[in-house]
Amino acid sequence: MTENEFILEDRKAKIKSVVEKYGEKNFYISFSGGKDSTVLSALVDMAIPRNKIPRVYANTGIEYRLILEFVEREREREHPWKLIILKPTVPIKKTLEKEGYPFKSKEHSAIVSYYNRNGLNCKTVPRYLGEREGYGKRYMCPNILRYQFTDEFKSRLKISDKCCLRIKEEPLDNWAKEHNKNCRILGIMPSEGGRRSTTKCLAFKNNGKILSFHPLAVVNKEWEDWFIKEFNIVICDLYKPPYNFNRTGCKGCPFAIGLQEELDTLEKFFPAERKQCEYIWKPVYEEYRRLGYRLRKDETIEGQMDISDFLGGKHE
Repeated sequence: MTENEFILEDRKAKIKSVVEKYGEKNFYISFSGGKDSTVLSALVDMAIPRNKIPRVYANTGIEYRLILEFVEREREREHPWKLIILKPTVPIKKTLEKEGYPFKSKEHSAIVSYYNRNGLNCKTVPRYLGEREGYGKRYMCPNILRYQFTDEFKSRLKISDKCCLRIKEEPLDNWAKEHNKNCRILGIMPSEGGRRSTTKCLAFKNNGKILSFHPLAVVNKEWEDWFIKEFNIVICDLYKPPYNFNRTGCKGCPFAIGLQEELDTLEKFFPAERKQCEYIWKPVYEEYRRLGYRLRKDETIEGQMDISDFLGGKHE
């Protein structure tokens, strides 16, 4: 047995044992149409043949067209009850204007939002800025973004990490409550970094009840690619030539490290979707271009404040 085969058998056994322990009727799969959730869905079917665990897809309203088409085809291929598509529940533009825009990462956005509410009267913000011990350099605020912890910037652009919560997580949670599904199965890999880097196989509520199950928490992208090839798993065309996307999710999301490459690909193959990204994320894109951070610097955008004191930090 090869190492990849050993991991496969281990994951199948883990899925079977967890689902049997907590009851199949209590689970649902959070299905995004991306590579990870597609692999997860196939893995669950292997572990538990003829299972009746529903896959639930939350259409945020800013999904890639090819992802939507892939999900629709998967729904036609499966039984109607097995892949459920939730329609958009909140307008993305109004949500961003109300809650705030994502910037850099969920961690960064959450800390900027916290600063705007509470100032420096806490431990988290000074640690993130490197003014107190607690964060390693890798997790500290890049120097080029330190200006966002000022009153001047607060009035220019509202930043928050609530976008995903409002347009995706809450619709899924509401569906789960309505259908008495207590545990979601997610295709999360710690190797993706950020908040996912600390993901464990199982997560529990404060009362000890299971909250979520992450069967892919011990695998990596190499194993995932092996699994897809070995079992001829059908995935969305966005991950294949000529597009070669590494991630999908909400299109044009400012959290994407490879955002410039993503937008360039959209410009070449899906120009209408590129225009939609520019409209939805306009304030963040403008700031990225002004700084030359994640997007190519736009020399025509005049700096609205002097950030020379903060330049020189590593762009992450």
